Amino acid sequence: MNPSAAQSGVIIDELVRNGVHHVVLSPGSRNAPLAFALHEAAEAGRVNLHVRIDERSAGFLALGLADAGARPVAVVCTSGTAAANLHPAVSEAWHSAVPLIVLTADRPPELRAAGANQTIDQHHLYGTQTRWFDELAVAEHRPGQNAYWRSQICRAANAARGGGRRRCAPVHVNIPLREPLVPTGDHEWCESLEGRSGGVAWTVPGEVPSHDAGLTSVRSSRGLVLVADDATEEAADWARRLGWPLLAESGGVGVAGTNVVSAGMWLLDLPGFLDAHRPEQVVCVGRPTVFRQVQRLLADRDVETLLVHSDPDVWPAPAHDVVEVASTVGSASVSHDPDWLTAWQQADHKVSAALHSALDLEHWPTGPVVASDVVDALPSGALFVLGASNPSRDVALAGRHRPDVVVHRNRGVAGIDGTVSTAVGAALAHDGPSYALLGDLTFLHDSNGLLLGPAEQRPDLTVVVFNDDGGGIFSLLEQGSPEHGASFERVFGTPHGTDLGSLCAAHGVEHVVVRQRSEFREALRSRPGLRVVEIRAGREELRDVHERLRTVVSSAVLG
Repeated sequence: MNPSAAQSGVIIDELVRNGVHHVVLSPGSRNAPLAFALHEAAEAGRVNLHVRIDERSAGFLALGLADAGARPVAVVCTSGTAAANLHPAVSEAWHSAVPLIVLTADRPPELRAAGANQTIDQHHLYGTQTRWFDELAVAEHRPGQNAYWRSQICRAANAARGGGRRRCAPVHVNIPLREPLVPTGDHEWCESLEGRSGGVAWTVPGEVPSHDAGLTSVRSSRGLVLVADDATEEAADWARRLGWPLLAESGGVGVAGTNVVSAGMWLLDLPGFLDAHRPEQVVCVGRPTVFRQVQRLLADRDVETLLVHSDPDVWPAPAHDVVEVASTVGSASVSHDPDWLTAWQQADHKVSAALHSALDLEHWPTGPVVASDVVDALPSGALFVLGASNPSRDVALAGRHRPDVVVHRNRGVAGIDGTVSTAVGAALAHDGPSYALLGDLTFLHDSNGLLLGPAEQRPDLTVVVFNDDGGGIFSLLEQGSPEHGASFERVFGTPHGTDLGSLCAAHGVEHVVVRQRSEFREALRSRPGLRVVEIRAGREELRDVHERLRTVVSSAVLG
């Protein structure tokens, strides 16, 4: 057996022993030994192998699998710019605490020194975006290699998982491989290449002891629990125990609990309401990203911000004024002010009723109306992947409470990169129907996510694309104001005119255009396979729609 084949077989075996169930592979020459080892493991039923020709899509597919499956997933690529194309997914994994194990093949040192083809500097390629980096020594035919290879893979898997109170994170293992890069038919080796008996990992680290007793500064009866990341049952329990309203950046979608204020993002943007109902404390769960009104609240010097974050050593601080950081609220409790929670809940009911009536009167399709329709149509237990920009905002502003669905958003760095691939990966890991709501630019930015070979597993995923032919989000920002009209369409609106149906047909993906609201619910009916539901709309009235809804909400609460 040649050294590259021996090393690759051991690496894949030890990944499986460390609980890695899914591996995503992008083909190449230098990573051929790993590809052969993965194929053998997949044929033996030891690992689920996913093959993608585009490394950026491969990285986000792995990210979706890891996040939805709540366990490390490995992604394997060849050397050179192939490895660089994984960087967006690595950055998202770092900021959203997803356990990604990146295995990059590389040229051995003597070829790097010679300026070999497809060679870049892959040492610490992802900079500070990984918890742990290691370059394995070039494999040699000598005793001691098996233990070394297995030990390093255990280190990588443990670093990705976190452990104790550490957050999950991506890790990077660079693997220089010498030729021959294909099996030579000889299975002899100078030592046993077996792992531990019983299929266990080579090294099992103990849990890092934690003495984190939770937040100690919770004292007010007038506070808010603000869920910036995906909501948890623990957050719902905190809100109930503290007697505080629970607000989420996803509105009421995917958020459980009796204290949920699904219209919270509207209420935080109403100065007249907030002046009379300003919290004294906010417990912020995770890292807020989407709404400016949330940033304003956390920057308010009259409001104490307490942060619950998965890594108490690395915390977000929008206004650099966080009072305390912990991994949990802990046993905190306060004296309840029933009028405080009631006031928020009554305002929530008023906004929701007025908003739903107003949405029914809006012409179809507009972003908030479509978002409301999608949320209503989701079957219980469904996975709902939200694209960046308008879809995330529209769902939160639609004011629906759907605690019975699971929400995923790439909010680590809030980019549109790889969202189709992320949705495919998350759907493959989810037990039940899956949906995604994306804008057209987000969809086009990762159209390679539709590229599934005939041997690849296809998800049960319906991708709803709200196609307004360009960057609708900018219509709602400062760039979209009338005084910038001369430059807007070319450099912000960016119309593309792409025929999404032809694009889907080229990939063999079912596609349907929905032109009437009455057809939409039928188009969203759960069915097996990957399909795209397209809704075509204009951007001309987007700013006016949001202003009308804001007026309705303000009148409902403030009169």
